[in-house]
Amino acid sequence: MSRFREPQDPLFAQLNSSVSFDRRLYPYDIAQSRAHAKMLAAGQIIGGDDLATLLDALAAVERELDAGEFEFLPADEDIHMAIERRVTEIGGDAGARLHTARSRNDQVVTDLMLFTREHARTARTELAALMRSLLERAREHADWPLPGYTHLQRAQPVYLGHHLLAYFWMARRDSRRFAAVEEACALLPLGSGALAGVNFDIDRGLVARELGFAGVSANSVDAVSGRDFALDYLAAAATCATHLSRFGSELVLWSTAEFGFAELPDAWSSGSSIMPQKKNPDAAELLRAKAPRVVAHLAALHGVIHALPLTYSKDLQEDKEHLFDSTDSLEAALRAASAMIQGVSFQREQMAAAAADESLAATDIADLLVRLGVPFRRAHGIVAGLVRAAIDEGVPLSALSDAQVAAASAVLGEHADELRALLARDAVLETKISAGGTAGARLAEQLAQAGRALDEEPST
Repeated sequence: MSRFREPQDPLFAQLNSSVSFDRRLYPYDIAQSRAHAKMLAAGQIIGGDDLATLLDALAAVERELDAGEFEFLPADEDIHMAIERRVTEIGGDAGARLHTARSRNDQVVTDLMLFTREHARTARTELAALMRSLLERAREHADWPLPGYTHLQRAQPVYLGHHLLAYFWMARRDSRRFAAVEEACALLPLGSGALAGVNFDIDRGLVARELGFAGVSANSVDAVSGRDFALDYLAAAATCATHLSRFGSELVLWSTAEFGFAELPDAWSSGSSIMPQKKNPDAAELLRAKAPRVVAHLAALHGVIHALPLTYSKDLQEDKEHLFDSTDSLEAALRAASAMIQGVSFQREQMAAAAADESLAATDIADLLVRLGVPFRRAHGIVAGLVRAAIDEGVPLSALSDAQVAAASAVLGEHADELRALLARDAVLETKISAGGTAGARLAEQLAQAGRALDEEPST
């Protein structure tokens, strides 16, 4: 018996169906149904025989799905209905009792929350692996100088270990964001029914404990309509993917002949269909391209939910593909980034030669004048004049004569030896002694700090 006199239009049935993509929720739906059935039996809402039949039927359906032998039917609107249909085929009336005290509204959001919680944990595990790789390479290259850049112009030299640790701390913050996603998935929605609760005095706490939730949702309307946890995941993923895109972009730049700072492993590079000499950083480029894809999914889900009246509307079916594609994209990108940082070869001489550009010591010369009593803004202008003089003559700063230095600043002329000491190769690297700076002693502190932070992350 149906409420409707006419069958669904085939095009609407196609539009309405989500089983083609939500079938990947089946492990969570099976786990949820097991816990729900146990709770129904514990509350004497179904009998013990029904529970045994349901558990056997759910195990059989799980085996079929695991083996890829489950037969989906055209009438299976979604994975939840497909599983219930098959459980009923196997278990008869017991299967027909499985949906007692449950709505698809609270069933679906619970499955999605379980999925999101698991993938937030996966992201943290993959981030821990990336952090470990970054820390290992930073330790290996703690004393390798290279230019740091602003506006993609050489600015001040840093140690490569210091530069790599910048990505370590980005990943650390990303992990904290995914930990917050796990917290957002702490309260069980199941038991909220369609929107108002259910007509049985069910033990929601039992189900929560079975499924690893810390407690149950406080408001049934909020529970079935909310997708905050999915937005939280996508927001964390968007930021994380953006960090990976910056890492990928630097690998692309550094592996060019123009920079020559790094060579990517062959396993993470591609050739050309026409130019035999090419070694293209395609994997690193894809790290860049994945970021806007994930960001777009975040924006799209905000679009789905914004102005949506409470509680459930079919619009919410559109939450899944945004979430699924983002988890797949991010986890692949994290694994690729870890592999690339493990396999990349850094070119010490090319980096060191670029870092030896004497103009990178300009700020240090200005600070020398400050220590000699010259106000910084005036010192800035003096050094800018020295740089201009060196450029005009086509020579490094150290080639300017003592007379030229004294003409720019009598004070600096009196301390020409200190000036030339600053211009010695790698000298300015050890002047950055502030906490978090690149000086060797500070970098050693940071490496130790990073090691302690890594110990707090999920084990791989």
